[in-house]
Amino acid sequence: MAEAVVSITLETLRSILVEEAKFYYGVRSEVESIQQELQRMRSFLKDADSRQDAEERVSNWVAEVREAAYDIEDNVLVFIAAKIASRRSRNSRNVFKKMDCFFKEMVTTYRVGSKISDIKSKIAGLTVSLQTYGIKSISEPGERNARLRDLRRSYSHVVEEDFVGLEEDIKVLVEHLADEQNDRVLSIYGMGGLGKTTIARKLYSHRDVRRHFDGFAWTCISQQWDKKDLMQGILIKLIPEERDKILGMRDDELVKELHDVQVKKKCLVVLDDVWSGEAWESLKHAFPNTRTGEGSKILLTTRNREVASFVNPSGFLYEPRVLSTEESWELLRKKAFPRRPNDASEFKIDPEMENLGKEMVGKCRGLPLAILVLSGLLITKHTLRDWHNVSENINWYLAKGRGVTDVLAFSYHDLPYQFKQCFLYFANFPEDFEIEAEKLYQFWLAEGIISQDERAEEETMMDVAERYLAELAQRCMVQVNVKETAGGFKNCRLHDLMRDLCISKAKEENFTKVIDFRRERKAMESYVSSNPTRRVSVYLDPKVTNYPVPCCEYRKIRSGFFYANDCREDCLPHMKAHLSSSKLLRVLDLQGFHGLDELPRAIGDLIHLRHLSLSYSQFKKLPSSIGKLIYLQTLDLEVDNLLEIPNVIWKMERLKHLYLPGNFLTEDGTKLRLDGLSDLETLVNFNTSVCDVKDLDGLTNLRKLRAAIKDKLDDLPNIIKYISFTQNHLRRSSLSISCPKFCSDAELILLRTLLGCHRLYKLSIRGRIAKLPEHYHFSSSIAKIAFKASALGEDPMATLEKLPKLSSLILYDSTYVGEDMVCLTKGFPRLLYLKLWGLSNWKTWRIEEGAMPKLTRLVIAHCDKLEMLPDGLKFITTLQKLNVRSMPGDFKYRLRKADREGEDFYKVRHVPDIKLD
Repeated sequence: MAEAVVSITLETLRSILVEEAKFYYGVRSEVESIQQELQRMRSFLKDADSRQDAEERVSNWVAEVREAAYDIEDNVLVFIAAKIASRRSRNSRNVFKKMDCFFKEMVTTYRVGSKISDIKSKIAGLTVSLQTYGIKSISEPGERNARLRDLRRSYSHVVEEDFVGLEEDIKVLVEHLADEQNDRVLSIYGMGGLGKTTIARKLYSHRDVRRHFDGFAWTCISQQWDKKDLMQGILIKLIPEERDKILGMRDDELVKELHDVQVKKKCLVVLDDVWSGEAWESLKHAFPNTRTGEGSKILLTTRNREVASFVNPSGFLYEPRVLSTEESWELLRKKAFPRRPNDASEFKIDPEMENLGKEMVGKCRGLPLAILVLSGLLITKHTLRDWHNVSENINWYLAKGRGVTDVLAFSYHDLPYQFKQCFLYFANFPEDFEIEAEKLYQFWLAEGIISQDERAEEETMMDVAERYLAELAQRCMVQVNVKETAGGFKNCRLHDLMRDLCISKAKEENFTKVIDFRRERKAMESYVSSNPTRRVSVYLDPKVTNYPVPCCEYRKIRSGFFYANDCREDCLPHMKAHLSSSKLLRVLDLQGFHGLDELPRAIGDLIHLRHLSLSYSQFKKLPSSIGKLIYLQTLDLEVDNLLEIPNVIWKMERLKHLYLPGNFLTEDGTKLRLDGLSDLETLVNFNTSVCDVKDLDGLTNLRKLRAAIKDKLDDLPNIIKYISFTQNHLRRSSLSISCPKFCSDAELILLRTLLGCHRLYKLSIRGRIAKLPEHYHFSSSIAKIAFKASALGEDPMATLEKLPKLSSLILYDSTYVGEDMVCLTKGFPRLLYLKLWGLSNWKTWRIEEGAMPKLTRLVIAHCDKLEMLPDGLKFITTLQKLNVRSMPGDFKYRLRKADREGEDFYKVRHVPDIKLD
C-alpha cells in the first residue's frame, strides 16, 4: 500500500508543480529533489509491499515510507494554503493585516522548507536500508492497462449470479414459507460466507413465494440498528402509498401500524443479518404472533443459531451446507472461465489448469464466498504459470493457520497497488450500506487515488474510475448492480466478510478510522494516537450533545464522513471548530444533519477541499465563503428542503460535478450564475426558473445534463440548441417540462425538434399535447418517457411501440382520453417497465403475441373503465411484477386466486409477483 501512497504523492506534487508554479518560490528546489527521491524509491515498493506480511521489519519500513510520503504532501499543501491566504490579503485595505499575512507567509515558507529538508534526509536513510532488507526493484508489467481497457463497458459478466447446489433445499424452504400451517419464522443461520443472504434472496424472489404473499419487505439489521428507522423502512415497503404518513409517526404508532398491516394481509418480512437478540426484543411487538397473524411470516438470517432460537424457539431452523467438491469446482469454473455473450461453444480448459483449480478450490472448504473470490482472482490470470503462483501463495497464506478466510486476504494481497486504496475506501461507509457508484468515483478522484496516466483518449476520469470498480467486481471483492438501461454501475456494496477484511486492512495500513458515538460514548479514546489517520468516519448520536473530539486530531485528515442520524443544531459549534482545524481536508461528506440553518462559514477555509456533499441533510442556507473553494471538483447540494445559495458557484473554475437541490433560490434573488465552469461534466437539477439557460453555452465539457423547464417554453429553444450541438461532449441528457400545452403549430414543431435530439435519453412532459409526432420524429436514443395530462385522442402506443430503445413508459393522468389501446407484434422491443395510471376513458386493451418481449414490470392504477386485462399478457413470459392498484372490484375479482381462480387469472398465471391493492 505504500506504493499507492507514494504514487499519489508524486501525482500531487507533479500537478501542483505544473498548475501552481507561482506558489513555489522558496521551496521549489527542495520539492523537486524529494520528488526525484520518491520516484527512485517507488520501483522498490512493489517488492516491499509483497513481503511485509512475512517480515515485520519490512512491514515497519513500508509504514515509515508511507508516513513520510503523507508528511511531504501535508507540508506542501499547508504551504500552498498559506500562499493563497497571503495573496487574498493583498487586496485588503488594512495595512496591518497585509503585514501580518506577509510575516506569516515568510514563517510558513521557512518552516515548510525546513520540514521538507528533514523528510528528505529521512527518505535518504530509508533508501540506504533497502540493501539491508534485500528489497529489489520491480517494474510494473504493461498488460494490466490493456486488460483494464478490455473491461470498459462490458460489465454483464461481472455481475452474473451463479447459484450452484442447494436447489432441492430451496424447494423445501419455499414449501415451508407457503404453508400457512407452519410456524411464522423461518431462520437461516450459519457462518459468514455460507450464502445465507443469497438463499434468502432466492426465496424472496421465488415465483411461488411472490404469489403466496401480498406484501414484501427486506431490511438489514446488522450490528448497529435503529428501531424507528427499521420499522419505517419495513412499513414503507409494505404500504408505499402511506410513505409521508409513516415518516411522521411516533414509535408507538409505528409498532401498531406495522402489526396491523401484517394482520390485514399476508406479508413476508426479511430480517437480514441479525446479530443479537436485542434487536428482535425491540421489534417483536410490531410482529403478530401465530394466533393473530393472517399468514404473515418472517424470514431471518443470522450467523448465530442462538439468535435464531431466541426469536422463535419453535421456528424452523435451516443451516446451509457447504458445497461438495464437484459443486465447488462447478462454481469456480463458471466464474473463472465465463462465457462471452453469444458464444454457445463448449469451453475447453487446460487439464493441468483444471487439476490446479480443483486443488485450490478444495482449500475453500465448500464456502461459496471463498470460491467466488478465488475465481475472481483466477480470472485475472491467463497462464498455467500464473495459476501455479496463485496456488503457492494460497498455500503460504493457509500455512499461517488462520483458516479459509485467508483466501479472501490473498485476494487483497494480489491486487495491483492502484486498486488497494480503492478497496480500502469502502471502510469509510456503514455496514450494509449501498454506495452510489457515481459518488464513489468522485470520492476516489477527490483524493487523487486514480492517476491521470490511466486515462485513454476520449475518456473522462469518471470512466477510468468505473473501470477500477469493474476490476474489483470481477475479482468478486465488491458486489455491484448494473443500470438496466443506461449501462455502467448503479451502486455497490461489500459482503460482510469482505467488509471485515477491508476494515482490518484499513486499520493495519492506518488508512481510516471509525469513531462511533452510537456504540461508545468514549469512542474518541480509540481514535487519538501518536500516528493520526488521514481519513475518519464519525457516527453521531442524536442523544449526545457534546462530542469531545480534540480539534488537533483533525489536522491531517484528507476525508471526513459524518453520519449525523438526524442530529440537529447541537453539533454545529463542534463542527465549526473541527472545520477550522481540518486545513488539508479533500472530502467532506455530511449526511443526515436535520433542522440546521447555515452551513458554518469556516467551510471557506478548507482551501484544498475537492468534494463537498450535503446529501440527505436539511441545511437551509449556504455561506458565501464557499466561493473560496477554488479546488472543488464535486459539489453535492441535493438536500431535502428549500436551500438558499449564494451566487458564487461560478467562481469554482475546477468544478466538474454539480448536483443542485430540487428546490432552491439564490441569496440575491437573481438567476444562479454557472458561466465560467468550463470543466463541468455533470449538471443535475438545472432549472431554467432559477438558472440562466445561456450559461450552458460555456459548459463545453458537460457529459450529463438533467434539466427542468416550468410554466413557459421560452427557454426550450436554447435547451434544444445545446443538446443538439455536435461540438460539445454531451453524452446523455434528461429533460422535464411542465407547461400548459403543446398545441399550436409552432409548439408542435418545437416538440418534434426536441424529440429528434440524439442525445436525449429521458423526457417527461406534463401538459396537453394536441397530437403526438410520428415515430420517425423521435430520436433512437430515447430510453425513458413519461407523459402526464396530455389528453391525446389517438392511441399513443401506435407511435411509441416503434421506438427501438424505449425501456420505460409512463402514461399518467388522462394522457390518453380514448377508449381502445393496441400493442402490436414486435412493438416495444426493449420495454422493461410500463405504468398506466389514471386513463379515465380507457376500456379495452389488446396485446398481440410478440409485443413487449422484455417487459418485467407492469402497473395499472385508477383506470376505472378498463374492463379486463388483455389475453396477450400470457405471451409475455418475462413479466415478473404486476401491480393493480385502485381498480374497480369486478376487475380485481377476475384476477384473484383464492379458493378458486378468477376468470382472468390464466392470463397472468406465469407472473411471480402479483399485487392487488
